[in-house]
Amino acid sequence: MSVRVSEAGLIELYGRCGVEDAEALQRHLLAAPGATVEWSGCERLHASVLQVLLVGEPRVQGQPTAEFLRKHVAPIIGRSTKQPGQHATDARDHRYAPRTNR
Repeated sequence: MSVRVSEAGLIELYGRCGVEDAEALQRHLLAAPGATVEWSGCERLHASVLQVLLVGEPRVQGQPTAEFLRKHVAPIIGRSTKQPGQHATDARDHRYAPRTNR
């Protein structure tokens, strides 16, 4: 397992977060609404774990060790997760509206 809760109450993602970590992450997020996820030690992130982060919208801090995650995934998580003093992206946002033919 690559998901743990620190003594400070942070949910930490570290190493290679595989498909089996998605359920553990979801359980931790449900048990501690408003929790912060620290992912500085994350080397890999299975798509299912990413989905839990996107749906759960926790505050995420730190930068993962993997370049791909920093470059391509972190901006997505930053856009869609709650940041202090900001509102999360609404699923009904215009970007998700169906296209109309003109």
